[in-house]
Amino acid sequence: ASEHPLADAVLAAAEEEGLELEDVSAFEAETGQGVRASLSGKNVLIGNARFMKANSIDTEALKEAAVRKAEEGATVIFTALEGRALGFLAIKDPVKETAREAVDALHARGLKIVMMTGDGEGPAKAVARELGIDEVHAELLPEDKHRLVSERTGKGERVAMAGDGINDAPALAAAHVGIAMGDGSDVAMETAAVTLLNGELLALVKAHTLSRNVMANIRQNLFFAFVYNGAGVPVAAGILYPLFGILLSPMIAAAAMSLSSVSVVGNALRLRRRPL
Repeated sequence: ASEHPLADAVLAAAEEEGLELEDVSAFEAETGQGVRASLSGKNVLIGNARFMKANSIDTEALKEAAVRKAEEGATVIFTALEGRALGFLAIKDPVKETAREAVDALHARGLKIVMMTGDGEGPAKAVARELGIDEVHAELLPEDKHRLVSERTGKGERVAMAGDGINDAPALAAAHVGIAMGDGSDVAMETAAVTLLNGELLALVKAHTLSRNVMANIRQNLFFAFVYNGAGVPVAAGILYPLFGILLSPMIAAAAMSLSSVSVVGNALRLRRRPL
C-alpha cells in the first residue's frame, strides 16, 4: 500500500520470486521512517533502524550484517513481526547512466551539487563518490530537508531543489525553484514550480540551459522595446519640429510600432532553434 520507491522494489522482487501477496489492513506510513500494518491479524513493521528503535524492536543481532550491506551501497530496511525482528532487506538503487554526465555538466556551470536523502549514510556516500557530488546529508526526515534548504536560502544562496517523492515536498516548496520529476509522486509535482516530463537527469541540464536562454532573451526584448519607444515616442510627440521642422507621419509611427512588436516576437522565436 506504500507509494515509496523502496516499496515498489520489494513488490517487484516478490513478484519475481512468485510469492503470493496477502491483503493487509490498518496500513500506516510514518514519513521517512517506515510502515506498519496488520497481516493476518499480526502486527508487521518495515522500516529503518530509527523506526525499529522507536518501536522497541531489538535489531542488535542484525547490526553487523546490515552495516556490511550499507557499506556496499545498499539501503537496509528491517522487518519485524509481533514485536520481534525477523531480518532485513538490502536494496541497492542503481545509478542512472546519465547521472554522472548531468552532475559534471552542472559543475561546469559553477553549480554546487548537494545530495539530501532519507537513505542510510553508507549508500548515500557510495553514490556521492561515484558521481562526484560535493556534499551529502543522509538519514534525513522531510523536516530536515526543509531545514537545510531554508538555511541556505536564508544565507542568500540561490537554491534549486530536485525531488520526486512525498518526503521532498517541504524542501521543494522552500527552494527558490522546486523541480519535480515526472515519474515521481503527485505531491512533489503539485508542490514544485517546474515538472520535468521524465526522470532523466540530463533534463535538469536542459532546463537550466533553457532558463538562461529565456532570461537572456527577455533582456534583449526589453532593450529592443526601450530603444524603439525611447526614440520613437519623442519624435512622434514633435521634439524635432522646433529645430528641423520634422514631424512623424502617423502611418510611419504605426509601422515602427508594428516593427517593434515583430522584432520582440521574432527574437523570442529564436529560442526554438537554440540547442539545449
